[in-house]
Amino acid sequence: MAECIRFVCDGCGHAIEAWSDGNPYYLDPDRGKVYAYHPHHEELARCIGNDAPHLCLACGAEVMVDSLAPTRACSSCGAEALVDTFDLDGRPCPACRAGRFARDPEFLCIS
Repeated sequence: MAECIRFVCDGCGHAIEAWSDGNPYYLDPDRGKVYAYHPHHEELARCIGNDAPHLCLACGAEVMVDSLAPTRACSSCGAEALVDTFDLDGRPCPACRAGRFARDPEFLCIS
């Protein structure tokens, strides 16, 4: 199972939703990366990597980071300011640069 939480900036209200499991994948010779999600357990068992959504705290770009080729550098601006979207609690908001993200206690999804 995976959970989705939301972080909201206390300055501007910018919100980011984050899933706990990212985007697990396996490689298929014909199709390349094939993403697998709950409840497809037979596909999940084949997974070898995970593309996890990250937020660049420098420019605000949302980028995917591959667990098999991890990076801290943003593909949009080059800054080493990437944070997994599931770990945004207390981080500065790149949209307004004045507020900080806080977990929304009223929001939770389970899949």
